[in-house]
Amino acid sequence: MQSVYVGVKEHLFDLLVNLSLNTAMNLRNFILMVIVLHWSSQIHNVMASVDYKSVLTKSLLFFEGQRSGKLPPNQRVNWRGDSGLSDAHDAGMDLVGGYYDAGDNLKLGFPMAFTITMLSWSLLEFKDQLSQQNELRNAINAVKWGTDYLMKAHPQPQVLYGEVGDPDSDHQCWERPEDMTTPRNSYRIDDHNPGSDLAAETSAAFASASLACQSIDKSYSSKLLIHAIQLFDFASNHQGEYSNSITVAQKVYPSSGYKDELLWAAAWLHRATNQKRYLNYLEGSVDTGGQRTEFSWDDKYIGAQILVAKLVLEGKVEASGIWAQYKTEAEQFICSCAQKSSQNVDKTPGGLLWFLPWNNNQYVASAAFVMTVYSNYLSSNHASLKCSAGAVTPPDLISVVRSQVDYILGSNPKEMSYMVGYGSNFPQQIHHRAASIVSIKKDRSPVACKDGFQEWFYNNAPNPNILEGAVVSPGRNDDYEDIRSDYQLAEPATVSVAPLVGVLANLA
Repeated sequence: MQSVYVGVKEHLFDLLVNLSLNTAMNLRNFILMVIVLHWSSQIHNVMASVDYKSVLTKSLLFFEGQRSGKLPPNQRVNWRGDSGLSDAHDAGMDLVGGYYDAGDNLKLGFPMAFTITMLSWSLLEFKDQLSQQNELRNAINAVKWGTDYLMKAHPQPQVLYGEVGDPDSDHQCWERPEDMTTPRNSYRIDDHNPGSDLAAETSAAFASASLACQSIDKSYSSKLLIHAIQLFDFASNHQGEYSNSITVAQKVYPSSGYKDELLWAAAWLHRATNQKRYLNYLEGSVDTGGQRTEFSWDDKYIGAQILVAKLVLEGKVEASGIWAQYKTEAEQFICSCAQKSSQNVDKTPGGLLWFLPWNNNQYVASAAFVMTVYSNYLSSNHASLKCSAGAVTPPDLISVVRSQVDYILGSNPKEMSYMVGYGSNFPQQIHHRAASIVSIKKDRSPVACKDGFQEWFYNNAPNPNILEGAVVSPGRNDDYEDIRSDYQLAEPATVSVAPLVGVLANLA
């Protein structure tokens, strides 16, 4: 990109010299040329200022900051300590490990599994780029920290633990994970209390991780695949929403349905096994999702549609019938994000794609990931995207992705990076217990449940710990108030950062 800029600059400079020597030159044209040269310089400066490699590193560091359990010797986020070491003792289980989903101390299987699926997809599509940036091992570790836990949470074919911790008691306290005094109740689904969405999403996580680990550890990959197959069978044979079985989940991550997760898991299992029964499941579905307005922890239709569209582009299924329908619906979403549709995704005045008011950047991140991988699929198959408002090329899609990532990193009306730790101006008071309370490594005095509010939550000062890589969100009008109490905009989550890993690897 720099060589393009230099070439444009030299060409414009030559024009300016020649034109300035012409006494009959129109002064207005000369001024316009100067403006163009200035803007080309400004664009170059903005692009050169974004250090995607550094941002990629921070995005993976974030997952180490979210770890629960006994931390390993190579833990890099060293202000964190061991936590949740007796999780699931109430059920006679060992559910130590995994990730806290956001800024509280809950371990929630539904968003955790989606996080692992997106990290694994990033590894699959951008393994070479991650390797080039010396982040491949860190990405694998991020996936494995999640899958090690999820395998423990699946002790029998038709039993899956989906939550540790109680939302009501947890949210009444403000204490770091290392000091937890709240109940660590464990909640599960089984053949009498089904949860197809949770089981199928966890199946997708295992299947995608199995693929991602295949060339690194074949034995581990095989184990993951067994879990994936068992959970898909459980999900399809005992159907129901997990939040009807694990009712406390309704307060944090309620499900809107499970048909999407079943398709998503089937698509991943087909990719992992190449078995026709999963292709038959996709073909036999009466609901391919239609045109979606988001891709998220609760709505996986776009993910399934994209995986099927890849099969169509590669000629592995016919480009007609239900297969064409999947592909068309996937492309409708991408066209709407690229502003080339009759129903475009809304934007903030500053140019950020706008989906929903609660943690909007999670949807921006997943949309950016979808556009990035689909750009690669199109390039590999020498294809372009035909939208209702015109053709879209793979470079066009990457340009849209770059604009969204750059907005998050500071190219926005507030000139603020919404990724913590990147740039000179980033949020200092994110809604996050561990980050907002002095590290246990500095002060081992326990912070009691209610004491944390007075001493730390209401303290109008920067968080004592910088949770690098955490991503928060601006409001609908590009507004953001750096205040710890704003859990709607200022609370980071693993589901926001996981899709960015692959996007950043590609941009870096």
